Amino acid sequence: MQSDAIFLSLLVFLPALGALALAFFPKDKPDALKMGALAVTAATFALSAWMLCPGDPAVDGVQFRAGVDTLQNAFSVDWIPSFNIFYFMGLDGISFPLVMLTTFLSMLSMAASWPIQKHVKAYCILFLLLETGMIGVFLALDFFLFYVFWEVMLLPMYFLIGVWGGPRREYAAIKFFLYTLLGSVLMLVAILMLYFNSDVRALNDEQLTATRVVTASPPATDGAPSPVARIRDSQQPVHTFNIMALTQLGQKTAQFDKPALFGKSIQWWAFVLLFIGFAVKVPSVPVHTWLPDAHVEAPTPISMILAGVLLKMGGYGILRICYPICPDAAYDLRWVVCTVGVVSMVYGAFAALAQKDFKRLVAYSSVSHMGYVVLGLGVWSATAGTEYNPNYWSMGWNGAMFQMIAHGVSSAGMFFMVGVVYDRVHHRNLDDFGGLFARMPVYSGLAYVIFFAGLGLPGLCGFIGEVFVTLSVWNFSHTLAVISAAVVILTAAYILWTLQRVYLGPEYKGPHGEHLHDIDAREMGIAVPLVALAILFGVNPQLIFKYMTPTIDAYVGDLATWTKEVKTPSLQQTIVPTEPKLPLLIEPRAADDRPVPATGTRTPERTVQVAPPPTAVALAEAADAPVRPRTPSHAH
Repeated sequence: MQSDAIFLSLLVFLPALGALALAFFPKDKPDALKMGALAVTAATFALSAWMLCPGDPAVDGVQFRAGVDTLQNAFSVDWIPSFNIFYFMGLDGISFPLVMLTTFLSMLSMAASWPIQKHVKAYCILFLLLETGMIGVFLALDFFLFYVFWEVMLLPMYFLIGVWGGPRREYAAIKFFLYTLLGSVLMLVAILMLYFNSDVRALNDEQLTATRVVTASPPATDGAPSPVARIRDSQQPVHTFNIMALTQLGQKTAQFDKPALFGKSIQWWAFVLLFIGFAVKVPSVPVHTWLPDAHVEAPTPISMILAGVLLKMGGYGILRICYPICPDAAYDLRWVVCTVGVVSMVYGAFAALAQKDFKRLVAYSSVSHMGYVVLGLGVWSATAGTEYNPNYWSMGWNGAMFQMIAHGVSSAGMFFMVGVVYDRVHHRNLDDFGGLFARMPVYSGLAYVIFFAGLGLPGLCGFIGEVFVTLSVWNFSHTLAVISAAVVILTAAYILWTLQRVYLGPEYKGPHGEHLHDIDAREMGIAVPLVALAILFGVNPQLIFKYMTPTIDAYVGDLATWTKEVKTPSLQQTIVPTEPKLPLLIEPRAADDRPVPATGTRTPERTVQVAPPPTAVALAEAADAPVRPRTPSHAH
């Protein structure tokens, strides 16, 4: 555990330490500052890549194993014990690919920051602080710690847009800040709702250890009670911010099913608040309007980070937090989630078709592509109608996760390609472009691969996730599947039309045409890795699936089991006919009128055993039988 704590802490805070070191650099040496920041991002990427190296985790300590569905490199240390807040971090198949994507794109984005000339020292420091916040979000497994890292990202991104952005940078930065702050406030309310309604005393000893609420340790020799004993002996509820423990409480107990406003449960409102907060970051329609302005005004490297990493945090939050902790609400609102995803896909594609600004077009394409992520997560097809088969839903989650990684590569590449041209001609008007293939052949060839990856061309990274999501939706709704498949046509329309207007067509007729020289070595060093990954992930998607699929299958399998053992019986209970009634098996009670523990998925506090639903023959016989007064049993 000690090596895990040191390694993951270094991975998170190395950029922050680099920012602290840059604070002592002289500000009149911009190239040295940029080189220092680039070295820090490269070292952070090297640390994350070290986990990919073959080795025995029991010996080497930090290697991430493919094909494992449990937490790896996890550790938990007391942080604010009075409120049960822990410095709890770890990796699994969901977070590990996103951490790798974050460190990789941060390195490339820093390399793309060479055109930045104003306040270089402040830019590099804020950039490195932003990277610390992004990595921390994907590693944090304590809800309080997660929220801290989530907020750490807000101010650096606000200043990076507001100071180094375009002509309307103040407006875009404030809009980004307000939208993100709104999502953060809603998320905070949901966190507090879950925290104050949680009680880990409902978990058994094995669950307490598996979720790291307590750590497995030898018995104390001084007679002090063990951590489990202290929890069991507590006379007051033991609240927790532990995301893994909240997941167990949400699926194995009824603690979050208490009624709240308007007859809806605690978890229903928590899911709604969390989903809105994460949808702002995705972003999904209708809370997407901050994104085009932020992208258009942000400098190129910040647009790469914004599209490649920050948007993925919304999908990650829905996958990691919303569904596992609030399954009952997620089941009830599954059609809402899928509708939001489909509307975002269609709206983003049509909006992209209408754009005249090159960068705004790419921004709206992100809204459309991230709609696939929301749709893939929402297709709760493991129901009684499919005999609780989780395969198609698992395909949707795997497709959504793969789409996040693929979109991180393709969108960062598309924004970089737009930035290469903008640095030369200082405009993005699509109507003034044309004929760039003849002037910049190497650049244009690389751009074609990146844009085709965004289009979803087979053999490139964008194809796999979109196909998996569309196939998974078919088992949920044929209508939504047809719409999601048709969006590919709209995507092809705006991508191909853009390529025709910019790279083919008539001669360039905009300003500064004399500066349209081909891509240089620095720009080549950024574009080629992105193109290589777009091809590699499209040809061999198993490179990603082997890490993420076991964890996702375990998550979906748990939710499918919950649907079968908890949700379906509760639905059957609500539709049992009231007249005539068949007797229910009454929950046994002890002498002091406390419920006696019963076998079931839920804890005893809401375990109700329901008789099997009556057959058609039984109902018919009961309806025809004369009504007789019920004779008390003691009369006999």
